Amino acid sequence: MTHPSPPRAPRTARLAADDGQSAVELVAMLPIVVILAAALWQAVVAGQAVWVSGAAARAAARAAAVGGDAKQAARRALPGALERGLRVECNDDGKAEVHIAIPLVVGSGSLTTVTAQAHFERQDG
Repeated sequence: MTHPSPPRAPRTARLAADDGQSAVELVAMLPIVVILAAALWQAVVAGQAVWVSGAAARAAARAAAVGGDAKQAARRALPGALERGLRVECNDDGKAEVHIAIPLVVGSGSLTTVTAQAHFERQDG
């Protein structure tokens, strides 16, 4: 004896029940996508700060070696967004140390500070 199967809803009725499912899934994923994008951009900004800190330290050391303004030389080597947290220290033996604050991508403030050093012998003319 076979039992009759329960009546099935027509195909169009089943598809109508899924209307809007994609939109709900997209809305649920948006915060995750935004957070990942912000984290990736923060990593790019931090990488750029590490990269240009060495160039700024070399520029400061060169300027100090010839009697120039080390802080101004370091500032010229940096993009505008990284100039705000700049601190330059030079000593008499030709060593320059540059500290750059890594700005936050979201909000104000800084993530951390990157330090780079360079050394050029004094050029007494």
